[in-house]
Amino acid sequence: MRGRDWIWAISLISVAITAVPIVFILYYGFIVFHSAMGLSGTVFVSIVVTIVSSALAAFIIFLVFTPLAFELSRKSHAVWEAVSDLPASIPHPIVGIAFLFIGSPLTPLGRFLTSIGFGLFNTLQGLVIALSFVAMPIYLRSAQSVFASSPIEPENFAMTLGASRMRVLYSVLVPGASREIISSSLTAMSRAMSEYGSVAIIANYVLTYPFNGAQTVSVEIYQSYGYLGPGVAVTSSALMILFSLAIVIAIRFVGGGNLVYRNRKRGSHGRKQ
Repeated sequence: MRGRDWIWAISLISVAITAVPIVFILYYGFIVFHSAMGLSGTVFVSIVVTIVSSALAAFIIFLVFTPLAFELSRKSHAVWEAVSDLPASIPHPIVGIAFLFIGSPLTPLGRFLTSIGFGLFNTLQGLVIALSFVAMPIYLRSAQSVFASSPIEPENFAMTLGASRMRVLYSVLVPGASREIISSSLTAMSRAMSEYGSVAIIANYVLTYPFNGAQTVSVEIYQSYGYLGPGVAVTSSALMILFSLAIVIAIRFVGGGNLVYRNRKRGSHGRKQ
């Protein structure tokens, strides 16, 4: 059939390889084992902790790093780009250790944070900060690509009228690419949901309100595997996959499909006009 060549066939195989472990987990989690403990209230609370903290992290990333994504899309900053890529290239237990020491009484900043009641160890804020750090590069690169592909004419026009770059960013570019920015934020959220390394160190338990004593689902599944056996862990994993799948579907729905395809379609409309 038209469009089906070796590239298409190899791509199909690649997708199938990716789907195999997911299908196995769903099959063994819901059909073969179907552990009641894997579907317990504790697991659902851990999923809520994961989704809420990841959503908060995505929102913080949007607030803090959108200007940087815009700056990097318009000007070359090799050092800035290298530094912003570091969270994606270092082992994430290092991230947990770093924030553990930043918030500890061993450092002046840690003593100050402790004095104002802003602890990082085993707290919701510590969890959100760690997730924001590890998920930031995902959002930054995606948003940078969105801004780089946006037409420059409306931006230049607004600046000729005296608008500042900050006003152009939030009154022209972000509203014009709102679907793509939301999609980028959801992608960062999905990355945060999968985090384990830094979370296991900085927030193995969330001891603060409203999740007193709860864990993220990655930590919960790991401990279930070690203490309760693979059956419980597999069922919990299958349940989490369903929630992750919902986020992925939301990303596709909000984003309106593939960004490259949309840009090509937008360009073809422009040439027709």
